[in-house]
Amino acid sequence: MTDLLSSLSGALVGFILALVGGGGSVLAVPLLVYGVGVSSAHVAIGTSALAVSASALANLIGHARGGTVKWRCGLIFAAAGVAGVLIGATVAKQVDGQTLLGLFGALMIVVGVLMVLKRKAQGDATVRFTRASAPTLLPWLVGLGLATGLLSGFFGIGGGFLIVPALTLATGMTLPFAIGTSLIGVSAFGAATAASYALSGLVDWRIALVFIVGGIVGGLGGMALGRLLASRKGVLGALLGGLVVAVGSYVVARSLGLAAGA
Repeated sequence: MTDLLSSLSGALVGFILALVGGGGSVLAVPLLVYGVGVSSAHVAIGTSALAVSASALANLIGHARGGTVKWRCGLIFAAAGVAGVLIGATVAKQVDGQTLLGLFGALMIVVGVLMVLKRKAQGDATVRFTRASAPTLLPWLVGLGLATGLLSGFFGIGGGFLIVPALTLATGMTLPFAIGTSLIGVSAFGAATAASYALSGLVDWRIALVFIVGGIVGGLGGMALGRLLASRKGVLGALLGGLVVAVGSYVVARSLGLAAGA
């Protein structure tokens, strides 16, 4: 039953990621805790981080083939962010599980609201990290990468919803390039978080594997439906944002209720 629930949860996350293009991974932790029945919030975070990293890496390959990845910008951002991830993950492992879940739920509410808001598509598609542009781009990429990594590591999420606007702010690149390039960070941040939790024995490898397989299957379905509903992705994104807010509110309520009960 655990394998079935893990596979279905992974399929749902993969389906949403492929259909809408982001935000679905933030549902992984509550699905593992309240759906699959993982008793430890820390194990759920470590396990989901591994699954999210694998999913992002698979999507990165597709974006790279499509030419929508700014490799130098993405690698610099990710390198700075990994340092933040390791710090954030170390701090998070010292926080009580219920408190961490409550904070995670609050983050989900913020994510859901941001998903409802329409992102602008303006920007410079030709921006590149060169010797000439380095003095301008490097401080922003390193600073925002570190800050984003701290949040990503603390909450055990890929952080794509944070990385995309951060890359846009740091470089001025267009949204399609920011989405593609963000997957470098999501892959690296998820892998670093998972490694940190794994070293502490806080990753359920069997559940992670089944979750990843389910995510691949769900992703294929999401891509197929996404092609049919390409003109309605804005509406779908807003609906998913509402779902994320609702689930986040539930997580917060459960956390506060259990805390009060204690």
